[in-house]
Amino acid sequence: MRVLLFVCCLLLLNCEDKKSQSKKVVKPDIETTNNSKKKDSVKIITEREFPKLNSKSAMYFFLDYEKENKENKVRMTTDFGEIDILLFENTKYHRANFIFLTKQKYFENTQFYRVIDNFIVQGGNSDTRATARKRSNIGRYLLPTDTKKGYTHDRGVISMPSGEIDNPHKLASPFEFFIVSQRGGAKFLDGDYTIFGKVIRGMDVVDKIAAVKTDEADWPLKNIYIRKVEIID
Repeated sequence: MRVLLFVCCLLLLNCEDKKSQSKKVVKPDIETTNNSKKKDSVKIITEREFPKLNSKSAMYFFLDYEKENKENKVRMTTDFGEIDILLFENTKYHRANFIFLTKQKYFENTQFYRVIDNFIVQGGNSDTRATARKRSNIGRYLLPTDTKKGYTHDRGVISMPSGEIDNPHKLASPFEFFIVSQRGGAKFLDGDYTIFGKVIRGMDVVDKIAAVKTDEADWPLKNIYIRKVEIID
């Protein structure tokens, strides 16, 4: 009799244990949930505000961009002071390109890397990885020259140099620019490079930059940085 009672108790306990197991709530995997949130946040962070540009898409992009971004005055803060520049409205692709790069903060901490006294100061480049990364993020493209607007390379104009890659038509390098410091101008440059603006304040700063000592490659012995370029109108 006692054996029978003991067996019955064991059977009851086993049934209760199975019932309790069937009622267990499955909790969400916290690590999996966090990972999915992380993936969503990465998508948001890496979502581009603009397409990566190339020489085929750039013209279409700036054709639309210039319609919505009409600003035409910028202030360039350098190690030697401020330079205010008026960008010409009828060189619309080149104006739009410069405004676009300004808004992307591309020019921050680039340098005047080619300086020739009483000729030009050329900026917008650097030998740093940060500048290379900025360029890679924006894209690789050239802009066509626009030399038939009646402008000439007078002292104080800002113009766009041709790209360094295989470029027989002297297409413009969009990340760089040069300002003519030569007294009397440098009109022999006309027809090859696109003039897209002029200095309206700060030629004394340009002259200071132009007068610095350089190496054999015209690179200043002491780096001259463009600290920022901002839109003022």
